[in-house]
Amino acid sequence: MDQPQFFDEGALVGVLTAQPIDRVLDYKAPEGGCHLGAYVEVPLGPRKVLGVVWGKGAGDFDYSKIRSVIRVLDVAPMRGEMRDFLIRAAGYTLTPMSAMLRLATRAPGMGDGANMRKIYRLGQGDPKPATEARLRVIAALNDYQGLSFTLKELAEMAGVSSSVIKGLVKQNVVFEENTPRDFPYPRLDPDLPSKTLTEEQNRGAEVLRAAIKTGGYGTTLLRGVTGSGKTEVYLEAVAECLRQGRQALVLLPEIALTGEFLQRIEVRLGARPTEWHSGVTMTERRRAWKMVGQGDAQVVVGARSALFLPFQNLGLIIVDEEHDTSYKQEDGVLYNARDMAVLRASICGAQVVLASATPSLESWVNAEAGKYTKLELTSRYGKAVLPDLRAIDMRSEDLPGDRWISPTLQKAVELRIEKGEQSLLFINRRGYAPVTVCRACGHQIGCDHCDARMVEHRFLKRLVCHQCGESKPMPNVCPSCEAEDKLAPVGPGVERLGEEAAMLFPEARIATLSSDMYSTARALKAQIVEIAEGSADIIIGTQLVAKGHNFPLLTLVGVIDADLGLQGSDLRAAERTFQLMRQVAGRSGRAEKKGEAMLQTFQPEHPVIRAILAGDEVGFWNAEADERRMAGVPPYGRMAGIILSSTDAQEVFDYGTALARRDGPLRAIGAVVFGPAAAPIARIRGRHRVRLLVKADKGVALQRALAQWVGQMKPSSRMRVSIDIDPQSFY
Repeated sequence: MDQPQFFDEGALVGVLTAQPIDRVLDYKAPEGGCHLGAYVEVPLGPRKVLGVVWGKGAGDFDYSKIRSVIRVLDVAPMRGEMRDFLIRAAGYTLTPMSAMLRLATRAPGMGDGANMRKIYRLGQGDPKPATEARLRVIAALNDYQGLSFTLKELAEMAGVSSSVIKGLVKQNVVFEENTPRDFPYPRLDPDLPSKTLTEEQNRGAEVLRAAIKTGGYGTTLLRGVTGSGKTEVYLEAVAECLRQGRQALVLLPEIALTGEFLQRIEVRLGARPTEWHSGVTMTERRRAWKMVGQGDAQVVVGARSALFLPFQNLGLIIVDEEHDTSYKQEDGVLYNARDMAVLRASICGAQVVLASATPSLESWVNAEAGKYTKLELTSRYGKAVLPDLRAIDMRSEDLPGDRWISPTLQKAVELRIEKGEQSLLFINRRGYAPVTVCRACGHQIGCDHCDARMVEHRFLKRLVCHQCGESKPMPNVCPSCEAEDKLAPVGPGVERLGEEAAMLFPEARIATLSSDMYSTARALKAQIVEIAEGSADIIIGTQLVAKGHNFPLLTLVGVIDADLGLQGSDLRAAERTFQLMRQVAGRSGRAEKKGEAMLQTFQPEHPVIRAILAGDEVGFWNAEADERRMAGVPPYGRMAGIILSSTDAQEVFDYGTALARRDGPLRAIGAVVFGPAAAPIARIRGRHRVRLLVKADKGVALQRALAQWVGQMKPSSRMRVSIDIDPQSFY
């Protein structure tokens, strides 16, 4: 490995900070000098801030007035490929470099020394007496085996006082140890035996292993039907990556998926990998960040932000469920982790595996065009077979207006209960009811800060805005006409569906899976494990259940409103509905018993519904691709969303109108501007929102033109201007 450039003491260095200045500042190198890429602490006004030595200083300021770097942090310097990645990602997304650096330095206490600390882990025996508080401590340590906790973190995780933990230490039920503040993760063994793979899986694994051995860049689309064992195939690629002495990153779309996945890695590689997501402690985040940079974390499993960790020798990135919309960051830095994974791999010479049963159209087109290697798994693993799919035509069902489970679906669920099998009832709406209306005056209760209806969450006994998070108690009096006891829920959410299921199936054990109903990721994971072990007869779930969970006893999936995603003008509406329905249906029959999926629909003749039922995925993608090609929209054209927001509604419209009229830089590349128009949700958190949409041909230099266009006008201090390259949503 080449040593980065060194700057002697007193030499001018350019330091990029994570502060919103968006330019490199000159400082003098500290005593002992510093390397290019060094993480440093520098003075900025009266404060001390974190920065990275970005290069040689500009030297355009009086040397005698330039301040010195305070100190160099005791962490591995940022590698040149990481700086290149941040620069190119910033250029693509039109994001200030300071904001990109914030993404890459999200580890608490980076500058702390490597002193000792006390950590706590599970000991031996049972507590005496076995109080509820003590049992919560043991449960927390059991749930997060392999992770280290400080006293404060363990107390918060278990919801107990520190004295409870110290009492368990005295009984040796919990061990207290002095360890270095940051220490390497256990080494993983790629040569442990793997599961017995099918011939088809073996062929796929061999293709991935061969790609890893080249030591260069490449992207593979691993498309396999639900339950085909894609995970076991790409774990063989992870093992090969470790044999080559390189690091691997596995991105997952949902924290709730990590528990089962970590166990699978532990079985395959002999130890748990490094975790990076919002569910891990601050201590573990700091340890993970430092160990990744030193090369002492071989495999990282994480959320999209793990892509910005300082890998020393990254050789493989897995993007599991690559089609999932959660890979798109919708606030702050607007980026798509799937696309950024490909960019980062191309810079550091790594392989990318995009895994999905229902790929995004962008990935499908790239594979068809030969830009990506294509691997397909066409059959389920072991004795499992694909479920039968059928539509329930709701136009012919005799169903009261306040009920949503059709008689046909009800009978199918009853049959599963008799057989001791599980059923899943799916609806992609959180809460109890999406709208609360007054039957006296017709008023619909909306958010005070957003132009959005508040959703009743009966579990919480509150109304919640799903845009800004504002909540308030469920009122008894209409806020408009003050009529009492006239407020009524309209439409079903997952909680209301659970209520109906309890009425229809009074003897059944019912579990509801929705992110709103669990205070911690640990509680949600525990519920999923219990369901997989057979604790429920009926599962009521939102989109959360479509993401990779394996319930062996589940043989029936009932989709309550298959038409829901077909509404609206989103260009990806058909694609997302197809993906979601196929993913949800794929939860059924993943073990030895054959499964069935029933889609309740008022539009059984709709092309998307017909494609889902026929299982004609290739036909669907080809038809969808043809439509997009004719319209000149992604992936055959380029789009950018411009979101303007201000506390002043008139100001934001005036600014948008003036900006649209100054479209010279965009016309020069043949781009077209649509708008301004009020955003579908025109007010969020008290800020009025206006959108413009830019559409351009595939090969044009869109980012440069956008920067010139937006740069023509300086917004007021009240105005925010966000540019969303390749927008995934249009709210």
